[in-house]
Amino acid sequence: MTERHFRPECTPESLATRDYHENHELAPRLAQTQCKLRHPWLRRAVILTSIAFVGLLLGIIAFRFVSPPITPVMIADRLSGKSSTRNWVKLANISRELRLAVIASEDSRFCKNWGVEWREVLPAIKAGRGASTITMQVAKNLYLWPQRSYARKMLEVPLAYLLSALWSKTVIMETYLNIAPWGPGIVGAEAASQYFFHKSAAALTRREAILLAKVLPSPSRNNAGKPTPEMLKAVQQTDDTMDFVASRSACVLP
Repeated sequence: MTERHFRPECTPESLATRDYHENHELAPRLAQTQCKLRHPWLRRAVILTSIAFVGLLLGIIAFRFVSPPITPVMIADRLSGKSSTRNWVKLANISRELRLAVIASEDSRFCKNWGVEWREVLPAIKAGRGASTITMQVAKNLYLWPQRSYARKMLEVPLAYLLSALWSKTVIMETYLNIAPWGPGIVGAEAASQYFFHKSAAALTRREAILLAKVLPSPSRNNAGKPTPEMLKAVQQTDDTMDFVASRSACVLP
């Protein structure tokens, strides 16, 4: 085998045994250099992945203190020619009934869990249905795409853990209620309340709050202003459980 056709192995030991290396002390250094030359794409991939993770981490930390200026849902609306309406409001200016309604409808153990309910997620994945906690929905609405897929679900889980580690429950709930889509071009509880009931989110009644909560699983299909019989049935079921859920939802209730 000639030197022109020989492709050295990427280990110092293999290079040290080759006759054409007169100085064996240079073999480890030469091996590392040749490995870098042979796999530059691997280094680039590691660097880009590290940069993306650091950027994500910094974004999560920043959004702990400032409201996100835009979300993937808002970007999708603008690309499709729709204008998104969103008025960010503090959690204290959102009806207690709405906070409680979304917990009862979406994530009854919100104050207790770390952003993921495995006993719900695993069966849901097998059945091909959604089982996102409120924290997972924040991760989806803030960083991922709206279309349902296994890939998105797999990304929601680690993001939910990160959010739970770096954000308080009040920040998670405030963010959720301000970035959740309630219909085409309707983003956030204040915009939804004004659109459907012509009042602020702070003034929502119990029934109105439950109707808004029932829109969240499918905002493109459900309408809080024109509830279907199925929605009205679900409203009664949620109403029946809200008082019980309130006893373990003190983390976001006044």
